[in-house]
Amino acid sequence: MNTDATAPDTAPRVLGVPAMGLVVLVGVSGSGKSTFAARHFGPTEVVSSDFCRGLVSDDENDQAASADAFALLHTIVDVRLRRGLLAVVDVTNVQQRARAELLAVAKANDVPATAIVLDVPESVARRRNRVRPDRDFGDHVIARQCRDLRQSVKRLRKEGFRKVHVLKGVAEVDAAVVERERAWPDRTELTGPFDVIGDVHGCREELEELLAALGYAFTRDDRGRAVGARHPDGRTAVFVGDLVDRGPDTPGVLRLAMGMVRDGDALCVPGNHENKLIRALRGTKVTPTHGLAESLEQLGRESEEFRAEVLDFCDGLVSHLVLDGGRLVVAHAGLKEAYHGRASGRVRSFALYGDTNGETDEYGLPVRLPWARDYRGRAAVVYGHTPVLKAEWVNNTLCLDTGCVFGGKLTALRYPERETVDVAARRTWYEPVRPLAGEGPGPSAGGDRSDTVVDITDVGAGGRRPGLFVETEFGTVRAGGPSVLGALEVMSRFSVDPRWLLYLPPTMAPAPAASEAGYLEHPDEAFAWYRAAGIGQVVCEEKHMGSRAVAVLCRDGAAAERRFAPGSTGTVYTRTGRPFFADRALGAGVVDRLRAAVTGAGLWDRLGTDWIALDGEVLPWSAKARTLIRDQYASVGAAARAALPAAGAALAAAAARGLDVGRLAEKTARSAEQMEEFSRVYRRYSWDTDGIAGLRFAPFAVLASQGREYSDADHLWHMATAERLAEADPLVRTTRYRVVDTTDPAACASAAAWWREMVDAGGEGMVVKPLHGARATGAKGLTQPGLKVRGPEYLRIIYGPDYTDPGRLEALRDRRPGAKLGLAMREHKLGLEALARHARGEPLWRVHEAVFATLALEAEPVDPRL
Repeated sequence: MNTDATAPDTAPRVLGVPAMGLVVLVGVSGSGKSTFAARHFGPTEVVSSDFCRGLVSDDENDQAASADAFALLHTIVDVRLRRGLLAVVDVTNVQQRARAELLAVAKANDVPATAIVLDVPESVARRRNRVRPDRDFGDHVIARQCRDLRQSVKRLRKEGFRKVHVLKGVAEVDAAVVERERAWPDRTELTGPFDVIGDVHGCREELEELLAALGYAFTRDDRGRAVGARHPDGRTAVFVGDLVDRGPDTPGVLRLAMGMVRDGDALCVPGNHENKLIRALRGTKVTPTHGLAESLEQLGRESEEFRAEVLDFCDGLVSHLVLDGGRLVVAHAGLKEAYHGRASGRVRSFALYGDTNGETDEYGLPVRLPWARDYRGRAAVVYGHTPVLKAEWVNNTLCLDTGCVFGGKLTALRYPERETVDVAARRTWYEPVRPLAGEGPGPSAGGDRSDTVVDITDVGAGGRRPGLFVETEFGTVRAGGPSVLGALEVMSRFSVDPRWLLYLPPTMAPAPAASEAGYLEHPDEAFAWYRAAGIGQVVCEEKHMGSRAVAVLCRDGAAAERRFAPGSTGTVYTRTGRPFFADRALGAGVVDRLRAAVTGAGLWDRLGTDWIALDGEVLPWSAKARTLIRDQYASVGAAARAALPAAGAALAAAAARGLDVGRLAEKTARSAEQMEEFSRVYRRYSWDTDGIAGLRFAPFAVLASQGREYSDADHLWHMATAERLAEADPLVRTTRYRVVDTTDPAACASAAAWWREMVDAGGEGMVVKPLHGARATGAKGLTQPGLKVRGPEYLRIIYGPDYTDPGRLEALRDRRPGAKLGLAMREHKLGLEALARHARGEPLWRVHEAVFATLALEAEPVDPRL
């Protein structure tokens, strides 16, 4: 142990600690651990026994509470490590038993542990403790801790600490610098684009053909051998391992892959075949089966220098890679979410060999458990290892080993495009022991998404989390637990087949209260709102008085079965995901007419798709709201027409007898007029339909088609597309619109006059939207997708027949639409996220996470009249 209070005058020690992992401070009482921890780590990162003792007993020095305190400490450390955080333990830790318990927690979470030893003179520790009133133990305790520390320092690495830093003396402790080191697999700063390439197994010609098909240009040596390849657009190749064995030219594959990695044009993870080759090249006795003999024979014809380069290359590969901000994980045999970004023998074994149980199948090969079927991770996991006939997405995972060496194909994934590119094998280079077969559940009705059952925990119900937290491009959106359960019941019992539910439309907030006399809503306030938000151009669209509907349409039954669900060619559903038409035959007829319109408009070919989703309104309002109209509106009108004339007659009789009932009679007469105006409004939006005859569908947005969504398209494109549909079939109704510059007073005034013309003629009003699409951003980021401006007559059925009375209207101006604006924005973010996930081909449960949250938010207590 060091006995000097000072250390030689040298450069400060730089202590490498894991950014995600365990740091154990080791030192006697008074060695300065707490001061050191406070200087180098955040307050939430440090967990001390004193702090935990205070939490469980209200007294940090209550030694009787130590057992509970340490149990709490271990729990906190475990939770932090499980969540991918750093945990720094500020305890003496001079006894091996105490360290062993912490190392066990780190091992269970597959993170590295680092020990930092503060080795200060015993005299310094005694002096410091004597001046601390909370340290009433004698010097003999310090002496015993010092003996334990001397014995500990020698064996810390053997105990399992990946790094051990010993700081000798007060000066070295004070001068030390802590540097955080990311885990080896953490390459989240690399965002691509990537071309992930499946198992090559020595098939050099096929590899060169695939790289050429992907657009890479080769660098060749003086013998014409490919020693590098670079993409002109800066794409990066990522090899999933198993470059070697079985095929005809393992050295050629390695020469090309190593050159690309060396030049920064590729990344690579190891496969189990590289792992075995490493041992063979080191001279370890291994059984040269499964193609290893061929690799050793081929490498034996190369120079000793090349073989040394191969050994260094393969031995330096990291078990897996986490890329693109954590959105992409590449591992040879795949990797479950709990292991992403972590480093341990268990993680490496899973990455190399998959999830095995030690058994072998009838072919003598290891039985691999189907981990991908239960995968629920946020990252796309791309892997190889197990040959399959065709690369298909299963729960956001993709196996790229399509058996090239066995006469199949060599396949690559273009990321983030999520497109696969493959080339056929030149021949069968190696006969497979086991026939190639599909991996996982096979192709689904969702196309490239696994048709897995949505689990209750996927939507935040029944799990540990209070509610559902959905991470979107524009921030995290939370839906409360009880409302999620209600949404789950609605979805389970009443919705269309969930495989069709790719999106639920968000609610829409009204413009701020109008300042112009006689109006509650007016376009001027919508223009001013967007102008203040930094949106210069908006589009004003006629607001149809119908019922919101989403139509998902397929070109034919085969496309429906391939992309969604068998048994139909499309569906039309409501804002809450329920079938729009109770009559199935009517619904199927509407779908067929809309499909014909898409065909007539040429959209299948124009958009390069065999399915399309449209957002719009079904008219008339009575087509969906007949019961609502009868029970809530018509009944009120009928009662008023029966009661008010009788009341008027009674008041007239009273006036004839000389009673002063003039004001009351005037009010009653006005009420009768208002009730007639009220009745005219709802009648205007109701008409009889005979099957499809009389129905109209007014689309105002193309939501998605195969492989993409259209939230970035401006509204003029959406309107033009709707007009093509209307030209193809009269079932489709166009929407009147005009573009307005919010900074031009004359343009705003002209649009307001146009709005008055529409509402005076019986129209409901209009919706004002940012011209440049649903993803339009203003001064504060993503902005409202639209503000509705309803006409004064239509608002009678919202606020009552007498809402235009001056006193009532003035009170309604204080509607405070802030809550509705907030709800609309959260649902808008969820809608964009659902469409983006669907377009990326993510699994159904991931799409439904956003869909469920939207439905759950509808249960929030917001004034429904807004």
